[in-house]
Amino acid sequence: MAHLYADEGFPAKVAALLVDLGHNVLTAQSAGQANQRIPDDQVLAFATSQNRTVLTINRGDFIRLH
Repeated sequence: MAHLYADEGFPAKVAALLVDLGHNVLTAQSAGQANQRIPDDQVLAFATSQNRTVLTINRGDFIRLH
């Protein structure tokens, strides 16, 4: 089972399917971090602090951070 963090742009339907498959998915919405314009580096830092992998459709910006 993977521990994942879905940022606010990640499709909720896909996050729900991952949960159905047994993965532990924390969403930005359920973490109280939606609609706050949190910078990508802080999204990554939060996910890292929670030992989670980021799920995003914002691939370009996160590749830059990597």
